[in-house]
Amino acid sequence: MSEQTSSERLRALPSVDALLRTPEAAALRERVGAARLTAFARSVTDALREELRGDGHDGTRTREELLAEAGRRLVRAVESDASHALRRVINATGVVLHTNLGRAPLSEAARRALAEEAAGYCTLEYDAEAGSRGRRGRRVEELLAELTGAEAAVVVNNCAAAALLVLAALARDGETVVSRGELVEIGGDFRVPDVMAQSGTRMVEVGTTNRTRLSDYERAISERTRLLMRVHPSNYRIVGFTAAPSLAELAALAHERGLLLYEDAGSGALVDLAPYGLTGEPVVGESVAQGADLVSFSGDKLLGGPQAGLVVGRREAIERLRRFPLYRALRADKLALAALEATLDAYRRGAAAREVPAFRMLAATREETAARARDFAGRLGPRAGSLGFEVIEGNSAVGGGSAPTTHPPTALLALTHARLSPDALDAALRRSSPPVVARVLDGRVVLDLRTVAEAEETELLDALASLA
Repeated sequence: MSEQTSSERLRALPSVDALLRTPEAAALRERVGAARLTAFARSVTDALREELRGDGHDGTRTREELLAEAGRRLVRAVESDASHALRRVINATGVVLHTNLGRAPLSEAARRALAEEAAGYCTLEYDAEAGSRGRRGRRVEELLAELTGAEAAVVVNNCAAAALLVLAALARDGETVVSRGELVEIGGDFRVPDVMAQSGTRMVEVGTTNRTRLSDYERAISERTRLLMRVHPSNYRIVGFTAAPSLAELAALAHERGLLLYEDAGSGALVDLAPYGLTGEPVVGESVAQGADLVSFSGDKLLGGPQAGLVVGRREAIERLRRFPLYRALRADKLALAALEATLDAYRRGAAAREVPAFRMLAATREETAARARDFAGRLGPRAGSLGFEVIEGNSAVGGGSAPTTHPPTALLALTHARLSPDALDAALRRSSPPVVARVLDGRVVLDLRTVAEAEETELLDALASLA
């Protein structure tokens, strides 16, 4: 393309100022602010300029046509940017503790606590009765101790932080003995050996991947040993020819040698979930009863609360964690503490199965999910249009690195579309407001109502009807 032709095309390019005077820009200005809108406008005009310089451009559009195109692109740029903001979604995947979707949804009580108790000024570190400074998270710690049978508790911002704090505060100047079969990696490239290295403790591996005996721990203990550590494998299981000492045996050995036993329980359950089909997950209270001096676990997994790292155990050990300088950098904020307090209160009242959404979802039976799916399909029918659907059998997932071998039976609503491929239909649902996140299975989009709140069903119906 000649320099003269390129210059002629560029003369038709609208200026940033002209783009900012369009109706599209006027409608967006209050939403994004003048400075941000100007940045978007510059980006749009820069992209158009590069296209006009290219050989592939037809060069026939007028200034008015280019201005209209720039206005449309400005709207798309703002919408694309907004799509990256934190937004509510409808989780129709059937993965209860979906890491990418925020893990456990909060209970109504926890949401009220966030909005009504913690959003403004609150008694975070204030004793209203005494009129003096109070202890952060005191009520949460008391509830944790009561529910697990531990002497004391402390709360930090996630379970990795809890492990880091325990290892740094109690074993930084020495060695920590751990089985090779427990040196796991979980989501987000979190590796137990890496956390141990950052804490300053020296990791001493014992046993093999599939078999570790009590005698392996005995031989590894030296004058530099500070902790025996057991790590729940969370997102994988070793089956077959396996062996590992019980927690009680490890506790007896640790205490005989004047050491502490620390268990990283991972997901951590406050009650036995075996009646709901979830086996192999440690119950925190049982770990405490078997002699673990410290147990850490997550707040936003099987507990069903906000993101938090919870540590329960012996009072003297907990106080060492609280006094350690790293604690201040890792401690939980007022929002997490408020939601956690409300969640734990449901357990204390024996109401968790009814009030905590993740618990309720995990407890739902095949028959219950099938009844919901049939009812939903009946309401969808008159509005289905180009959508084809049927209720089929399937499986949900626990998620969050919990119970990897457990796949609760469920009922799925399988969808097809007269004109859209499964991938296109799935993408269209994600573009709904709020976005609907589903699965593609065997050439069909499937919805699992296990993870859809009943209050969200109307929105889900509307999203499907809009595609019909």
